[in-house]
Amino acid sequence: MIMVERPDKIAAEGKSPANVRRLSSARLAAVQAIYQMEMSDAGADTVVTEFFLHREGAELGEGEDAIKADKAFFAEIVRGVAEERAELDRLIGSALVEGWPLARIEKVMAAAMRAGTYELLHRADVPARVVVSEYVDVAHAFFEGKEIGMVNGVLDRLARVLREAEMAHAAIPDPLPK
Repeated sequence: MIMVERPDKIAAEGKSPANVRRLSSARLAAVQAIYQMEMSDAGADTVVTEFFLHREGAELGEGEDAIKADKAFFAEIVRGVAEERAELDRLIGSALVEGWPLARIEKVMAAAMRAGTYELLHRADVPARVVVSEYVDVAHAFFEGKEIGMVNGVLDRLARVLREAEMAHAAIPDPLPK
């Protein structure tokens, strides 16, 4: 289930509910495209082009429609993850519990972590808590168990490092043991 901000909060911030849904859909589509790149060894430009040629209007999952996705945001995430994969993987690896290398993580989970980490690094306009929450929601589209907690834990830990000043006032304890 993709969580959407409350309409009253969205209106107060000047955002339209449709825009928030498009960004949520773009994140879900980006995770699917990143997974597709991983499985096919296709480049980001190829996957972005194919995704909208062949999937636009197709259901992404949980009733989300690819046509509603913000195409520019989707493409930014997919291309950014492809360009910075080594650095994203290094960061994710540093946030994983010892003994769990990224290579051991299920590929869709890794795709969600990479996309979320990319946003934490490059989208300061999106609050860190929103990034973490959105990718936890994306994980819910694919998983039901501990995987969701792992995505949450890794992204939360990275948010605390990458956006230290923003997260400094957070009263939520670190969800992963050190």
